[in-house]
Amino acid sequence: MPAEGGDNLNRAILSFESVTKRFGDFTAVHELSFAVQEGGVFGFLGGNGAGKTTSLRMALDILRPSEGRIEVLGRIPSRENAAEIGFLPEERGLYRNMKVLDTVVYFGRLKGMEPGAARKSALELLERFGLADRTKSPVGKLSKGMAQKVQLATALVNSPRLLLLDEPFSGLDPVNQTILEDAITDAARNASTVVFSTHVMQHAERLCDRLLLLAQGRKVFDGTKDEARAALPSRLTLTSRLDPASLPSVSEARLVWSHDDGWAEYQVELRPGSEPGELLETCTQQGFALRSFDITRPTLHEVFIHFVGAEQEIVR
Repeated sequence: MPAEGGDNLNRAILSFESVTKRFGDFTAVHELSFAVQEGGVFGFLGGNGAGKTTSLRMALDILRPSEGRIEVLGRIPSRENAAEIGFLPEERGLYRNMKVLDTVVYFGRLKGMEPGAARKSALELLERFGLADRTKSPVGKLSKGMAQKVQLATALVNSPRLLLLDEPFSGLDPVNQTILEDAITDAARNASTVVFSTHVMQHAERLCDRLLLLAQGRKVFDGTKDEARAALPSRLTLTSRLDPASLPSVSEARLVWSHDDGWAEYQVELRPGSEPGELLETCTQQGFALRSFDITRPTLHEVFIHFVGAEQEIVR
């Protein structure tokens, strides 16, 4: 996990240090500390109301923290960062009467791009998103999916060093979700650091290098996917002639089915700290006959439920 000390925070492209945000008597974010190092894809995961949007808005200087310190690109959040940041808000908003190409160019100009560079980048993005034939269409005439792709193009037009996406998959059909996942992967490959919030675990599974889990404004986990999965024991499926419950690294073994020839399948849960390889080695050393040995790693959905509880509103 990233350390929360000052030196690490200073090297981060985005950092929160003991950040709290209150709205009257309600605390939306509570003493939140984390650091996003430059490069890769960082997932900001939590159910609705967990504090994800509030945190991103503080990083963009739309909201100010009640307490704590935030740094973006090594600076305090301000409009000076706009040229190096791309932002896709959860609540989309474009000028309905403005033409598609003009919209993307306009956002590029707001971020300090020269007219020619903004137009070139806008045309390339619209071609990539299948909107090359819609450049002169008013945004208000587009379908919801097309309009969201235009909004994404406005976030990417300046090839941002830091790309912040707030619930970017909301309302997209599966085809457009795939297009957006590809765009996130390409942005990270082309030197952008991507931070995206979501309550849909499948996108985090496929995209994130590191992730932060939030529950009711508090951090409950910060680290890699492998570190998150390590918080739960792996599950194994064994086909054997003997009940594996007697093995020292097994905490539970449930019989799934058995055959008349003596072979049976068991679902096995390991004791905390035990590894599947250790169990396999024990079986070999003790002559514990196996016909199959399959490992099932915990999903991020299961990890999330483990840390924050089943009552949080998330999607697999």
